Amino acid sequence: MRVVIAEDSVLLREGLARLLADGGIETAGVAHDGPGLVAAVAEHAPDLAIVDVRMPPTHTDEGLRAALEARSRRPGLPILVLSQYVEEQYATELIGGGAAAVGYLLKERIADVSEFLDAVRRVASGGTVIDPEVIEQLLTRHRGDDPLSSLTTRERQVLALMAEGRSNTAIAARMIVTEGAVEKHISGIFTKLRLEAAPDDHRRVLAVLAYLRR
Repeated sequence: MRVVIAEDSVLLREGLARLLADGGIETAGVAHDGPGLVAAVAEHAPDLAIVDVRMPPTHTDEGLRAALEARSRRPGLPILVLSQYVEEQYATELIGGGAAAVGYLLKERIADVSEFLDAVRRVASGGTVIDPEVIEQLLTRHRGDDPLSSLTTRERQVLALMAEGRSNTAIAARMIVTEGAVEKHISGIFTKLRLEAAPDDHRRVLAVLAYLRR
């Protein structure tokens, strides 16, 4: 497996590269800013990009924005965000891009190297690894009783397929129903999860996050 690391701290970059090497994972390239990440992905075509959220020049959300750009240029690129922060807008957009081959881990909550390496491999192979604290912060505005218990069996099946990153067409084919039926189930999911339409919310993403949090 070959990875690209985007991290502006030299010590953290080198430390990550050493941990990965010990686990048999090659660091094909490194970057210290957003444009460097996009360039490194284009040059090395890695199996995974490990990205920090806050990078030069403003140290706000450059890493996540660069990750989204890199993925738009190389669709399906597995991305593992490794940060001290949860950047809500772009984190939601990244996870909502399919909720597949995506990871978001908080640096201070990683306590076991073997678990970290396992997360790297899972994301690289198309899985999803999201720290529960990240999910909690992204769902702060949508807390309440557990609404998942009110979903029907069909709605749960649809939501599970949504969490795999499948489109309505793919869900319909898998369940052998019409796309109209899928849309009806999704509407019911949104209603029961109390996810009202809003210009700054991604209801499909929030529904998947609620499912992953269970």
